[in-house]
Amino acid sequence: MMEESPSRMPVVLQVLPALQGGGVERGTVEIAAAIVRAGGTALVASAGGAMAAGVEGAGGRSIVLPLDSKSPLTMWRNAARLAAVIRAEGVSVVHARSRAPAWSAWLAARRTGAHFVTTYHAPYGERPRLKRAYNAVMARGEVVIAISRYVAGLVAARHGVDPARIRVIPRGVDPAVFDPDAIGPERRAALARAWGVVDGQPILLLAGRLTRWKGQEELIAALARMRHREAVVVLVGGDQGRRRYAEGLTALAARLGVADRVRLVGHADDMPAAYALADVVISASTAPEGFGRVVIEAQAMARPVVATNHGGAAETVTHAATGWLVPPADAPALAAALDVVLDMPPAARAALGARARAAVQAQYTVAAMQRATLDVYRGLAGGR
Repeated sequence: MMEESPSRMPVVLQVLPALQGGGVERGTVEIAAAIVRAGGTALVASAGGAMAAGVEGAGGRSIVLPLDSKSPLTMWRNAARLAAVIRAEGVSVVHARSRAPAWSAWLAARRTGAHFVTTYHAPYGERPRLKRAYNAVMARGEVVIAISRYVAGLVAARHGVDPARIRVIPRGVDPAVFDPDAIGPERRAALARAWGVVDGQPILLLAGRLTRWKGQEELIAALARMRHREAVVVLVGGDQGRRRYAEGLTALAARLGVADRVRLVGHADDMPAAYALADVVISASTAPEGFGRVVIEAQAMARPVVATNHGGAAETVTHAATGWLVPPADAPALAAALDVVLDMPPAARAALGARARAAVQAQYTVAAMQRATLDVYRGLAGGR
């Protein structure tokens, strides 16, 4: 491929399994929008989905291929399909965001001479051993983008990647969208009615899909131990077919005598209002998260956060200054921290929220993520 001018935005092809809802997909759309604003061409190859409209609306182009398949034969054929796109569109940089399509994208980049970038989004499991080889494609980028220092350390340790090839680019939020001053009382009231909560009930919010490692069980167990018996736990997130797990959470709440104070409310379309309604936002993941966007979204909304002290959350929360960190899978410690937050006078809680929002605005915005990612693209296309 011809090298671009260092200042010119190249043609960039982002590759991921599908464009359904999720943090990876949202980041893909955000980067596509930034590429277009910078004068480049933004292509996104995936199996399609609801967020394809976001790519098109941002001025990019969605290319539908069966990239959600893990079939070796389909992955091999996808490599040829992507190579054809690269040649036809003059793609300079291919950015892979997930493992199965990354193998196809890597082969296509090798065949065409395009630059290959990856984003290592999570501490992928390595059992059985074959998983390590499968994961290794995410460490083959000329630049490997890690979404936290925690993930950067994993990439270097597991795959022997030279730290000079790793670029830490955290996820970001839009402070104009996640702005506590922009949430009117009608939006809060609508959610309160939907959730069945009333004035005076402290709301403990955990947002995330219903799956065991997200820590919903630990939060329900903590609720049963708290001094603040009026507090209500609201679990936001779909079960994605895990009905038995959701039913188990309801049964656990009943067994611990807190069934009347636990709400499983499903997906929330208005997350800024959900955070605004919450008194405390909890990230109780029992396994380390690569980053944890919920934490910075809640902090941008000036909400107190209690998070488990590992993974990306340990980087985005400053203990007792912008939130609290507790050991993972420790319901008594979580209960104690939640009681501490609810004991705080309103002025102290507001001051902590202001510090948390300021920290997000300084370090974890969409604009900062976009600038850093475009710099990677320009550097590769310009031969740097």
